[in-house]
Amino acid sequence: MLMRTDPFRDLDRLAQQLLNQSGTWSRPSAMPMDAYREGDDYVIALDLPGVFPDAIDIDVERNMLTVKAERRPTVKADEVQMELSERPVGVFSRQLMLADTLDTEHVKADYEAGVLTLRIPISERAKPRKIAIGGGGGKQQITG
Repeated sequence: MLMRTDPFRDLDRLAQQLLNQSGTWSRPSAMPMDAYREGDDYVIALDLPGVFPDAIDIDVERNMLTVKAERRPTVKADEVQMELSERPVGVFSRQLMLADTLDTEHVKADYEAGVLTLRIPISERAKPRKIAIGGGGGKQQITG
């Protein structure tokens, strides 16, 4: 149901993890995700721990789904001296090319416990269906 378009995206994500770089708006970090089919829905679960719901942006244009989020630093006071900072901050983004068989007009999004879950219904035309065979009852003549 998903089509990958950027083969180097995973290499960028790995390099960012190894170099401990934060994402920026011009070069966001990727967010980990799972994608699977559940009944008549296609489900995408993205890890966004520590991100407030108002800092998440979800767009669908044609079959391109884009999720962007920003995790801001929690400590903002000037008199605070940071001793250890391992939690990633910055901008995270994921772009997915969705198959034509998904109904992008009815995407549902839920955010709970740091996981953004998108449910995309599978369109009626993509669901399996039985095709009835019409009975003619008569003989068919083949000319050639």
